[in-house]
Amino acid sequence: MEFCRVSPAFVIWYAYDPAVKADLFSTAFAARNELTVVDPIVLLAPYRTELDSLGRVAYIIVTNANHLRDTPNFSGSASIFAPSELNAELAHNHALSDDLEVGPFRAIKIDGGAPGEFALYQSDDGGTLIVGDALINFGAHGFSLLPRKYCANQKRMIRSLRRLLDFDFNRIFFAHGNPIVTRARERLASLLPS
Repeated sequence: MEFCRVSPAFVIWYAYDPAVKADLFSTAFAARNELTVVDPIVLLAPYRTELDSLGRVAYIIVTNANHLRDTPNFSGSASIFAPSELNAELAHNHALSDDLEVGPFRAIKIDGGAPGEFALYQSDDGGTLIVGDALINFGAHGFSLLPRKYCANQKRMIRSLRRLLDFDFNRIFFAHGNPIVTRARERLASLLPS
């Protein structure tokens, strides 16, 4: 497991999951003594203490139906926002919907990727996106689209991802892969076919 403070406001942690044969990443955003945690995986005690020193977990956001991960154990008194596909697994969650404001983030529905896929946008400090599975940044793939075999409809996913270019952002955090911390919007624009 790795735990890293990427900026004054953002923390990531990640670990390899042999079941999915990939690194799983979680992101936390700290503001006004509150944390918004996205797609939480198990966090070892010393790192959890460090995370808790940044504020109380106020919101947990699950970016798609495959990312429940450690949300039930992580939540405490936090408000959980998740795709409606997870209603059966989460008794007291709030459904994510397109343009919903959750704490400092705006939810953006991404059709055609994984079931219930959302991206999150936050405008502070040059702007940040957090994505579930529609975009990845690891291994031989590098920064790329979710492979077609994992998509419900990759062409529809690409059309949805183009909506993200309506926003200004310098950074992208991923559920699978290292963050891009500069010129992320330019990189996304060059990745998406016209």
